[in-house]
Order: sequence, then structure tokens, then C-alpha cells
Amino acid sequence: MKRSERPTLVTIPISHFCEKARWALDRAGVPYDERRHIQIIHQFAARAAGGGRTVPVLVTTDGVFSESAAIMRYADTYLPEPERLYPAGAAPAAEVASLERRFDEGLGVEGRRWLYHEVFKDTKPFVSYNLNGVPAWERRMFPVVLAPAKVYINRYLDIDDATAAHALELVDAELDAVGELLSDGRRYLTGERFTAADLAFAALAAPLVVPAEYGTPLPQPDEMTPAMAAHVLAWREHPAGRFATRLFAEQRRVGARR
Repeated sequence: MKRSERPTLVTIPISHFCEKARWALDRAGVPYDERRHIQIIHQFAARAAGGGRTVPVLVTTDGVFSESAAIMRYADTYLPEPERLYPAGAAPAAEVASLERRFDEGLGVEGRRWLYHEVFKDTKPFVSYNLNGVPAWERRMFPVVLAPAKVYINRYLDIDDATAAHALELVDAELDAVGELLSDGRRYLTGERFTAADLAFAALAAPLVVPAEYGTPLPQPDEMTPAMAAHVLAWREHPAGRFATRLFAEQRRVGARR
């Protein structure tokens, strides 16, 4: 399917929900311009683009898509059915959509909560990654807004020691569930075909395994606190973590739109 104007994707560069949208667009060969912003500023950018308070937001001649799942479905319209992330047929489509929703509402949210809690213990190693590609004025103002941003994000995302510890338990449980699903030897979560369920899982697991193929550079374990690095290294060895890493290596088409 052809469109006449280049879409615009509004993101926080390191956001795993934004990576989910980037990956789907890149995979489908959809050309787009990415507009990256720091946290809190992204809310103003999202609203200005016609979305709500969250990113990603994709602005196209066909309309504004303000959720990663909606962006994935839009990107899929560029592909022939055999290559689509959402298979034809009521039962396969329902299974894929259910898994994607589960990862969005569970792994994506809880992994983010754990990540921010750990990063806020010492933000210095992570600042350059967070600022990758954002406007110069946002880079200049970031040191000024960082302290109040921490307070706001902790309240907005309900982050404290207790919720972060619970998030860690939920993340581990989800990885175990995915590992169990894969234990019968299937190549992908719903069988032998790469679908939205696989892409969603890998993208939303990215903060746990920090893959090299991510759509923007991520800090590696040697840049993290020992406690954070220990979790990442353990998750990389988990069957579900190895699965996410393999999907990035085999399926992530970085720079396809360049």
C-alpha cells in the first residue's frame, strides 16, 4: 500500500513501547521521520501531534495512531498477508492479539517500573542514551528538569521500593511463562510464524536483555550498577531472554527506512 506523505513518529528514544512501533514500521519498510523527546516533554509533543499523554504517536495522512498496537496494525497494511504480524483467521488472530495485549499490560508496564527504579539510583551512566536524538534545547534543559522529573515519573508510574520489588517478581513470572510456552520446541510463540506476539514480547523485554539491535543505543551491563547488571545477565541466559535476543538478531531490521 502506498501513501503520498512521509509519516512522523513521536517517541522517547529509549522507550520499549516506542521500539515496538519503530520495529513494526521498519519491518514493513514504512518510511517515517522520528521526533524524539525527553520524558515529560514527550507529553506535550504527543498532544501536539494529536495523541494523548503517551508515546509513541504516529501521524499519517490516514490519521493519528497513538498506541503501539495501533501503529503495528497500521504498518502491517503495507505487507502481503503471509508476511503480516497479524495472521488471517479468527483463532490465530485472537491468540496473537491476546498475547500482545498481555505483554503490553504486564511485561511492558512492570519492566518499565523496575527499570526506572534502578536507573534513578544513579542516572549518570544512562543520560547520554536517554538524550540520543532529542532536540538540542531539550538536552540543555535536561539537567535542570531531572530532579523534578524523577518525582513526577515515580508518582505517575507508581514507582517505589515496594512496587519495584513486586514488578521484579512479575517480570520473572512472565519470563517463566514464556519459557514454558516455548518448551515444546516451537520457533515462535504461536507456532512457526513470526507474529505481533513475538515482536511485542521481544521489544518489551528489551530493557531486561538490552539487545545490540535495538533501534537506539542502550547501556550495557558493564555500565550498570552491579545489582542491575546481575539481573540483566541472568535474564539473557533465561530461555525467554535468549528467545528475545534471538528475535532481535534475526528479525530486527535496523535502518530499513534510511
